[in-house]
Amino acid sequence: MARQRDERIDHAVLVAVCELVRESGYSALTMEAIAQRAGTTKPAIRRRWKSQKHVVVAALAEARTGVAEIDTGCTCCDLVGHLDALRIGLEDPVFGRVLPALAVDLADDPELREDFLTSFWAPRREACVVSLRKAEERGDLQPGQDVDLLLDLFAAPVVFRALFGHQDLTREFVLDVVRALLSGVGTVEKGLCAHAGVSIGE
Repeated sequence: MARQRDERIDHAVLVAVCELVRESGYSALTMEAIAQRAGTTKPAIRRRWKSQKHVVVAALAEARTGVAEIDTGCTCCDLVGHLDALRIGLEDPVFGRVLPALAVDLADDPELREDFLTSFWAPRREACVVSLRKAEERGDLQPGQDVDLLLDLFAAPVVFRALFGHQDLTREFVLDVVRALLSGVGTVEKGLCAHAGVSIGE
């Protein structure tokens, strides 16, 4: 009979990855250090994941950094909430330190890229899709919008600043991005969301 997989080891390994990245960064991460911190062995880790990079992607997905499930009834507030969660997530070394270096690895490894998009990025996009669909139902967005395009327009400025660090990644910037997006695809020409602190079209 096949031996049952010990999920305690899985959890310990993923926690160890997050701890080590916070302490030393992505480039200093090794399988030896992960195994030692998790109280297991390198062969045990390799039986579970194809490579160290896959372990890192699994740890990012498990941590759910930057994922926000929001339904305030206000499109503006929901979008600010999603984008602010992404911004805060990028300030966490587990995500912020890993993403620039991992982006290079993703470009050279199609299987790793698919794993990253499916396990890590998809839940964040799906949460935003729910908010955008509800915005459509409320009539807050112009009809016929390409949701995938809106998601890219929405997240790209924040991810770009996180990758290159050419400007500060602040909540004020998040508000500017939401304002710009809703000014282009929203249905309200002028207005103010007092809760989110965003004025639209003014």
